[in-house]
Amino acid sequence: MSTFTRGSTSTSTGSTSDGKNGTMNGTTDGTLNATTTEANRRPRLSGMTWLVWRQHRAAFWTILAASALSVALMVYQRGQMMDFLDGYGHPAKGLVEAGNDFQQYIDAFSIVSTGLGMIPVLLGVFLGAPLLAGDLEDGTAKLVAAQSMSRTRWLATKLALAGLVVVVSTGVLSAVFGWWWSPVKSEATVMDWISGEAFNNTGPVPVALTLLSVFGGVAIGVVLRRTLMAMVVTFGFTVAVQLVWSYSIVALGNAVTVTTNKGVTGDSVSPSLPHGAYEIDQSYITGSGDLVGWGTCVESETDAARQVCLDKADVVGWSVEYIPMSQMNGMQWFGASILFALTAGVVAFLFFWGRKRLV
Repeated sequence: MSTFTRGSTSTSTGSTSDGKNGTMNGTTDGTLNATTTEANRRPRLSGMTWLVWRQHRAAFWTILAASALSVALMVYQRGQMMDFLDGYGHPAKGLVEAGNDFQQYIDAFSIVSTGLGMIPVLLGVFLGAPLLAGDLEDGTAKLVAAQSMSRTRWLATKLALAGLVVVVSTGVLSAVFGWWWSPVKSEATVMDWISGEAFNNTGPVPVALTLLSVFGGVAIGVVLRRTLMAMVVTFGFTVAVQLVWSYSIVALGNAVTVTTNKGVTGDSVSPSLPHGAYEIDQSYITGSGDLVGWGTCVESETDAARQVCLDKADVVGWSVEYIPMSQMNGMQWFGASILFALTAGVVAFLFFWGRKRLV
């Protein structure tokens, strides 16, 4: 009786154990299969893309991490600024009356905009110049050329990944900086919209400037084939691009001219301009429509003598040439399209050169 009972218990226990094991095995196998399937579905880099990312991952991650930290800083600064503006009563009250109370926020804009303005130079020198020059100098290019992968695909992958990192980082920084600046955009005391601090760090301009600097550095590296030399030359190239661009900003706009014809002395003052307008030039206008410099008759010792001089010159009013702030967005896209076209030309040169000499 007891033997039968023990056997039954043993059999029953064994059945129960087998059932549990079967359930556990089934659950484990199902979980593993689901996990494996999910892992297989995750996007993974492979082939040439994986190789290029791994080769330059330190530079790519550094750029993305620095961008994330910069975004966090700007978000914090905007929060602090908005608290001040809400308590101050802006925009009902102009910031001119705030005096030194708002100076710390102006200083923050200046510091951050200076840092953002250095990005095209830094990425051109430290990302663009070594991107291919390093491979050409240490012989990696010859190793890649000996594989089944074509040079064109290798070059395209290099440029695509570098360009993607540049576009993502500069695009996000541009958007966040513009968002930070937008509440005080109309205040010239903070930043003049046509200055490099504002114009070059918002909209599509920083993306276009950085892409041209980086791909220009790549082209310089391909031609020189020496990393250090390419970095030095790229530094000069990117600085030159920045200077030329800064002097070309005004030329991107369509100047508007406004005139008066009631004299220039006494209560007759120069015409009022739209809020935020950038004044290009100011001069006198004569009865015949000719323009004379605003310094005309400035050497007259008395107001009466000056009036006689102005009457002799037939000066009847002012002529002021300016660019309204409303043109900023259009000017940025027009300028960026020029920079993108130049970048496309550099990329075309890289592919043309790379077909024969990228080894």
